Amino acid sequence: MEIVTASKVKANKVETYPYRGKQLDVTGVTIRWLSDVGLDSGSAEYGLRYFTVAPGGEIPIHKHFYSQTMYFLAGEFECESFREEDDASVAIRKVVAGDSVFLRSMEPHAMRNVGSTEGAFLCCICNVYEGEGVL
Repeated sequence: MEIVTASKVKANKVETYPYRGKQLDVTGVTIRWLSDVGLDSGSAEYGLRYFTVAPGGEIPIHKHFYSQTMYFLAGEFECESFREEDDASVAIRKVVAGDSVFLRSMEPHAMRNVGSTEGAFLCCICNVYEGEGVL
């Protein structure tokens, strides 16, 4: 058994994230890995991460091999989904504390904190492979 106190885990600022060969700016986002089974070998088999997002903070369009579930703890977010073939926006949904969002593998998405206070969410992922961006 391993017990982790989130406030004692180093918060890493996320500044960019790769998408279609470009590094896109990420603003106002930190991530803490609360569990990272397999990460010591260079790739996680499973991960639970704690994200904080400043007011106006944003994670731009991106996608990844793994599926993920996000559970929102605080704040007011807009989550946007895109069509994979041309990155056209297909939906923007507002989410708040108590909501969860599931994203399938390779589903392009973005999110922004549209509230006036810091937002936070937990994100559960599995099967992250070496060399893949992890956000």
